Amino acid sequence: MLSLNNAIKLKAKAPLLLHSFTLPTTKITLVFRSVSTPLNETALSLNTTTPNTIPFLPSPFLCCRAAMTTAACVQVKEQIELTETEKKIFDRLLNTLRHFNLQTQLRVAGGWVRDKLLGKECYDIDIALDNMLGSEFVDKVQEYLSTTGEVAQGLAVIPSNPEQSKHLETARMRLFDLWIDFVNLRCEDYSENSRIPTMKFGTAEEDAYRRDLTINSLFYNINTNLVEDFTKRGLEDLKFGRIVTPLPPKATFLDDPLRVLRAIRFGARFDFTLDEELKKAAACDDVKTALAAKISRERIGTEIDLMISGNQPVKAIDYICDLTLFWVVFSFPPKVEPAVSEECYRLSAAYLDASWKLIQLIGCSNFDDEQRRLCLYSALFLPLRSAAYKDRKDKKIPVVNYIFRDSLKRKASDADTVMNIHKSLEKFLSLITSLLSNEDIQLTEVDWGREFDDVPFTSKLRVLTGFLLREIKDFWRVALLISTLLYPTGTECSQDIIDKHFQLDKRKNIFVSVDNAIVKLGLEKVWDLKPLVNGKDIMNVLQLKVGGPLVREWQQKALSWQLAHPSGTAEECLDWMKETHSKRIKME
Repeated sequence: MLSLNNAIKLKAKAPLLLHSFTLPTTKITLVFRSVSTPLNETALSLNTTTPNTIPFLPSPFLCCRAAMTTAACVQVKEQIELTETEKKIFDRLLNTLRHFNLQTQLRVAGGWVRDKLLGKECYDIDIALDNMLGSEFVDKVQEYLSTTGEVAQGLAVIPSNPEQSKHLETARMRLFDLWIDFVNLRCEDYSENSRIPTMKFGTAEEDAYRRDLTINSLFYNINTNLVEDFTKRGLEDLKFGRIVTPLPPKATFLDDPLRVLRAIRFGARFDFTLDEELKKAAACDDVKTALAAKISRERIGTEIDLMISGNQPVKAIDYICDLTLFWVVFSFPPKVEPAVSEECYRLSAAYLDASWKLIQLIGCSNFDDEQRRLCLYSALFLPLRSAAYKDRKDKKIPVVNYIFRDSLKRKASDADTVMNIHKSLEKFLSLITSLLSNEDIQLTEVDWGREFDDVPFTSKLRVLTGFLLREIKDFWRVALLISTLLYPTGTECSQDIIDKHFQLDKRKNIFVSVDNAIVKLGLEKVWDLKPLVNGKDIMNVLQLKVGGPLVREWQQKALSWQLAHPSGTAEECLDWMKETHSKRIKME
């Protein structure tokens, strides 16, 4: 067995470095920074080029703990493989150190290290500096490149903005078509009622411990070609798929409650297990109060949007529900009518789960990223579609609008799209039976409007479907999918939904059949249909000098005629308008 004592002397404060969970069978050369070496010095001379792979140092601690645990292991690479672009970038940075004889340690921080160890590509390179500001180092890199005839492709300094959770100045430069961020190592002190810390230069260990999760606290030291684990458990937690905070979770969350949502997001994204102590802390009243009081709604909304847009949105929302955070995140206005049950979040989670699974069954290629994202929001807020409140002007506003615009601070267009989808459901439900059977439509209590009174009975299905799709445009398949979750009754059967008795295969068949019927009717892109007649034509027929509501009414009637007569011409439409208008005048 390899004896580490012959190579290094371990001390209690030494960080765990690159490791292997199985001892190597071939001869290895250890590359290690002695714990007694100052952080701004390297124990070994720098290589002239950056290697393509970085060796792991065997860790007896992890081997022993791995033998004792029964947790399933995540596939963690034993070598970080640098791309050709990454090698070029790191070489330029190391050459800058040599050129100016700088004693600076360059460390890639956080997500890049985690993702590379997991075998995932990452283009988000954040470099932490131990003894200078990012802007100072970027100036040195630019000066060095000028001596070699190279030019940095872009330079920017983003000043600190604590109110927007930007606590440190960040310098950016573009090398080989990748943006690289540079910041200094730091430590943080938080006040009781703010998530904005007091920042100062820190050591690599202090910087690691201030991070949200152990799996995000790893560094890759460019100078020494080593991954450094100053929390002494980041590598192990990555290996065994655990979401853990470097420091006690309650104190960590009270310092910055946004870390609760980040823990949930990363747990869902990587399908990792949330630590039990972390879950207890996240669900406690003190942390929930701090999350509501200290974190801006924009930051909460950003985290939720990343979850919904991610690869495991259902798991993320399930975590939020299990940790009793749903009503903290999706806060309500006062005096909502009709009243919403506190257990409503369970319905929301069940609809989200059903819509996610239905998307997979139907085929993800039927929905682009934006359609998928807003489909999931539509499902999540489906039980709230009838809830409303009154604003200061006593106007009724949908609760869904409040959640998007106030609770999450998302785009107004997101709120409008989801509300339009919800609004379309009643009409879609009234059409599904006829679209499935291709029979003449049986009008229900849905109010379609006067403009359809003159439509021939045999054409009504095509006309009404066409108008509905023109209202929701590219999101009609999203509305159809949500409608299938409510079909045939249009009302929730709460316990069945919570128990997830959706019979998704049947609902998939309904979706496919209705989708095919709409395509067969030639309505797939009906909103792009150009009207045969314009407002001026209508004013001539009606002998009007100025436009107004009457022109708008006849524009709708003309479009109805056009949908009912897909092969009709502009002249035929005008003739129909003259005849119909003449009959109306005689009747009046």
